[in-house]
Amino acid sequence: MNTLSDNALMLKVKEGQNHNLGLLYERYKKRLFGFFYKMNKDARLSEDLVQNVFVRVLKYKHTFNEDSKFITWIFQIARNEMYDEYKKQKKNLHQDIDEVSYAITGNDTIDEKIEVLENSSTLKRALNMLSSEKKELLILSKFKELKYKEVGEIVGCTEGNARIKVHRAINELKSIFLTLEKQ
Repeated sequence: MNTLSDNALMLKVKEGQNHNLGLLYERYKKRLFGFFYKMNKDARLSEDLVQNVFVRVLKYKHTFNEDSKFITWIFQIARNEMYDEYKKQKKNLHQDIDEVSYAITGNDTIDEKIEVLENSSTLKRALNMLSSEKKELLILSKFKELKYKEVGEIVGCTEGNARIKVHRAINELKSIFLTLEKQ
């Protein structure tokens, strides 16, 4: 069973073999948790949202199309779950992205280490200033390393449009970063 593709496993779940959902859960729980955690910085909420995604997978298994990729289908469900949670809470959640990790070697001087930490902090602040849509695009494309085609399917646009949106988000991030760096 471990050699079956995600799509093949989901088709078995769709046919009523719900025990196959456990394998999909094992394959995707960390990726989904990372997505939710980077969007809301709340580990407990992220765990709950991952569970809710798999409840929805069971509930909406009949909507899975064998021609689509499982990863884009499940991330669409994850997006919907995330937005439903935001609506339910009825408050503007401030989202955060983990700091970019830098490899600091033992050869670096203390000044270089301080500069790296300052840049990391500035980048984090810049990311927090982006709209949630742009942060989501960057998380999916850069942190979750999804292809533009997959990102487009998740957010409901073409591959080319997804590429343009990610490029614009990166440019805005650069602009904000440079502005913050000058302060």
